[in-house]
Amino acid sequence: MKNFILILILVIAGCVSAPSYIARPISPMMATGVSGVHHRVEAKQTLWRISKLYDVDIDDILRVNNISEAAVIEIGQVLLIPNRSKGQQNILMSSAVKSSMDDFIWPLKGRVITGFAVSNQGIVNKGINLQRTSKADVLASRSGRVVFYATDFGNFGNTLIIDHGDGLRTVYSRVSEVFVRPGEDVQRGQVIARVGSTNRDKSVYLHFEIRKGTFPQNPLFYLP
Repeated sequence: MKNFILILILVIAGCVSAPSYIARPISPMMATGVSGVHHRVEAKQTLWRISKLYDVDIDDILRVNNISEAAVIEIGQVLLIPNRSKGQQNILMSSAVKSSMDDFIWPLKGRVITGFAVSNQGIVNKGINLQRTSKADVLASRSGRVVFYATDFGNFGNTLIIDHGDGLRTVYSRVSEVFVRPGEDVQRGQVIARVGSTNRDKSVYLHFEIRKGTFPQNPLFYLP
């Protein structure tokens, strides 16, 4: 755990204020010579949900479709799902519906003011910043176990980390009135804290990250 915390201190960055962020979808060019099936993105469907439907890693889908890690997929966009056949598609999609409770939810109903990988003053955001009034509830984005809590964590203020048991963790920074502690199991949608600020920056917003190990993921690939 100590090693993980040290790595986290070194790699989490981008909690400073940044210009307003507007998510723009892209039209990727699919890789040639790769076998698979095509999937048309439906309403409310995330890249995370699509990867679960086909049991294919998100990184593989991004790679074969030449999608930037900072991009946003849109309804109607056609994706190539690598190494899958039509027969496998039907079987996997049928079983994956049952695991929808593994999906992520928004930790806060607020406006995205800083997007993933947005750079400001030389600092690259490793998550997204969600603006909301102070005291607004922060929810657990997915069920898991609290594995880290620290007050005044560098530039991030009060910070919580939840481990979801499959290599993914969510990070909630700039929170106040924290209601959970390390070792506690939490359920998706449970109130875990309230929005706050830091001693260095009094702006009120939640800094939220999704990480695969120590590697930051674009939360918009996971959030509906």
